[in-house]
Amino acid sequence: MNGTGGNVGRAIALLRTMRRIRAFEEAALAGHAAGEIPGPLHVSIGQEAVAAGVCAALRHDDRITSNHRGHGHALAKGAKPAPMMHELYGRAGGYCGGKGGSMHIADFSVGMLGANGVVAGGIPIAVGAAQGLRLLGSDAIVACFFGDGAINRGPFLEGLNWAALFRLPVLFVCEDNGVAAFTRAESVTAGGGVAARAEAIGVPARMVDGNDALAVLDAAEALVAEIRRGGGPRLLHARTFRLMGHTSTDPAAWRDASEVAAARAREPIARLEAWLAANGIEAAALAAIAAEAEAEMAAARREALAAPWPDPSSAYADVQDIGAHIPMLAP
Repeated sequence: MNGTGGNVGRAIALLRTMRRIRAFEEAALAGHAAGEIPGPLHVSIGQEAVAAGVCAALRHDDRITSNHRGHGHALAKGAKPAPMMHELYGRAGGYCGGKGGSMHIADFSVGMLGANGVVAGGIPIAVGAAQGLRLLGSDAIVACFFGDGAINRGPFLEGLNWAALFRLPVLFVCEDNGVAAFTRAESVTAGGGVAARAEAIGVPARMVDGNDALAVLDAAEALVAEIRRGGGPRLLHARTFRLMGHTSTDPAAWRDASEVAAARAREPIARLEAWLAANGIEAAALAAIAAEAEAEMAAARREALAAPWPDPSSAYADVQDIGAHIPMLAP
């Protein structure tokens, strides 16, 4: 565990965030297994240090964009678990009225511009938001989360090129868990990978152990400071490991058991708890943090399950001019 620039207070704050992310996703998985949640979930269990570390380096008025595995990003940026859980359950009171589901949670009040079911779809949104901030004269920045699979999609090249050309305030964050869905990244990625591609375009890149929360925070703080000083975009390449399958319906039997066991031995929450224990925090205090997070998310699950379904009349709300463009729906 890299303690440079870190202290116990920062580590405890990171642990609280990571425990809340883990507890939210475990509660959601339990709800899915019980048949309470329609459709599969993409969870980030094992990757919590990236969301927690990066968002801890951001201000409230900074923005983020996310991907299909975005529960952790939303929570780390300040989104509330109850409306998030309502959204997963398809219930009224969800962030998108119960109509967006797991992959489209957004909360503009905390700068969460939205998760995205399209691989690499958040990259051009982040760049556009950064261009808007530039026009407004703001010194806020945008952090853009995406996986290693996104670097082989066109929006990656287009987005980084535009951001570099106009020196936009974007922190590109590649959560590299080594697989895109079920495909090993190295089997479909030529050349030196994400950092080499970014630097070829003119975007300085930094690699970090994505399972070391303090190291992620240190790296993100340094890059955010450079961006905010007008240095242009930066890329953070965080190597991590997804402990679960691609979705809640994937048992990940395609993975080698020894690989998963090795990854569990270095997963980010246990590592941070070990660091805190070595720095004087008692086991009871660490257990209390976990219990508090689990109770919070269990309550969010109960509330979502008891919430009403959206009113059918809301089906066409938020859809612009649908009647005018589809004659059969016109009055």
